[in-house]
Amino acid sequence: MKNGIYVVATPIGNLGDISARAKEVLAAAEIIACEDTRVTKKLFSLLGLPQSKTFIRLEDHNEDAQTERLLELAATRIVAQVSDAGSPLISDPGYKLVNRARKAGIAVFTVPGPCALICALQLSGLPTNSFMFAGFIPNKDKARSDLFNKLKSIDTTLVFYETANRIIKTLTAAAPVFGERQMAVAREITKVYEECVNGTAAELLAHFNAQEPKGEMVLMVAPPVQNPAAEIDLERVLKEELKDNSVKTAVKNVVELYGLNKNEVYNLALRLKNE
Repeated sequence: MKNGIYVVATPIGNLGDISARAKEVLAAAEIIACEDTRVTKKLFSLLGLPQSKTFIRLEDHNEDAQTERLLELAATRIVAQVSDAGSPLISDPGYKLVNRARKAGIAVFTVPGPCALICALQLSGLPTNSFMFAGFIPNKDKARSDLFNKLKSIDTTLVFYETANRIIKTLTAAAPVFGERQMAVAREITKVYEECVNGTAAELLAHFNAQEPKGEMVLMVAPPVQNPAAEIDLERVLKEELKDNSVKTAVKNVVELYGLNKNEVYNLALRLKNE
C-alpha cells in the first residue's frame, strides 16, 4: 500500500456497512486523523481493528495547525482520514488537508462508503437527478430564515443536515418559505429505528410535535413546482392566509411564495373575503 492520505468512509450506524477495503486501509494505516479520538477508537474496537496507532485529532478548531503535521507524516507513511461517521469532508473537517496535500504532491486516495446525504436522498422519494447539499442549517433564527429564502427559488432538491433538538425550529422557519412544497426528513439512517417522513413543512411539524424527534437528521426539500397554480389549492391557501392577515398581506405572501400573478390572486382574495 502506497504512502499518502486515504480518505476513508466509515459506517453511519450499521457496522456491517464498513467495506473490506476500508478495514484493510484502517488496519494498515500508521496514523489515523479523526474528529474525536474516543469515537474512532471505539469504532476500531467494535470492528476488531488494532488500536496500536497514532490517533490525531483533526477538527475545525485545530485543522490549520494539525494539517502541517499530517502532511509531514503522509509524505513517508500511510495516513487514514476519517470522520466520526460516514464520508469525511462532507460538512466535516478535512478539505484543507486534502487541498494542501495535492498542492504538495502527496498522494490522496478515496475509500468510498456510507454517506448520510446520499442515503437520505435514496430514502426520500424526492427528485434525485439534481440536488444541492447546503450543509448544516444555521442555529440563529435570522440566519436560518435568510438561508431558506436565498435557496428557495433554486430548481433542484435541497438537502440539509440538522439535529433532533433543532428540527422543530427549522421546520417552523421553513413553513412560510417553502409552503406546500414536499419535504422529507430522514433520521437514524441504517439503524434499527431508521425512518423517513414525507410531507409539507406543516405536516412534518405535526409529526415531530406528536413524536419526540431523535437522532441525526437529513432534511430535504423538493424543487419548486414549474406551474404552482396548477399544483396548489389556491383557495385553501388564501383562506388560511386571510385568517390572520389583511387582503394586502395575504396576497403578498402567496404571490411571493408561489410566484403567481398578483392581480389574479388579489381578485380571488377579495371574493373570498366578501363571501
